[in-house]
Amino acid sequence: MSPTQRTRLFKLTKMIVALLAGVGLILYAFSNNINLFYTPSELLKETALPNKVIRLGGMVVEGSVEYSDNLSVKFVLTDYEDNITVYYTGILPDLFKEGQGIVALGKINDSKVFNATQVLAKHDENYMPPELSSISKSTT
Repeated sequence: MSPTQRTRLFKLTKMIVALLAGVGLILYAFSNNINLFYTPSELLKETALPNKVIRLGGMVVEGSVEYSDNLSVKFVLTDYEDNITVYYTGILPDLFKEGQGIVALGKINDSKVFNATQVLAKHDENYMPPELSSISKSTT
């Protein structure tokens, strides 16, 4: 192998290693920032999630919404298998109501209570998380 070929091979190897390292760093960064979507059943089965920010999706149980004097609200979220209590302080979206599908961002504590920092009621009153749409259709 001539010195020119050796130099080219060395440069090519360095570029491939740098490219792979860059792709690896990008994938690592994305994996730490992905907010997973859990249903109440999945969340209650998980043991490694306390105090980790996650997304929880489900249907607001009829008759479960309790408002307090400040902007705090307590409600129960269901996936028609399990229920989980959610506490939220803030202004709820206009589309939030009982029987509505929502997605909440927050943390679950050791007592299996979800403390939401953000509540989203997507699209219109017919919104339902995809995981729940098939369950809802089979129960009606």
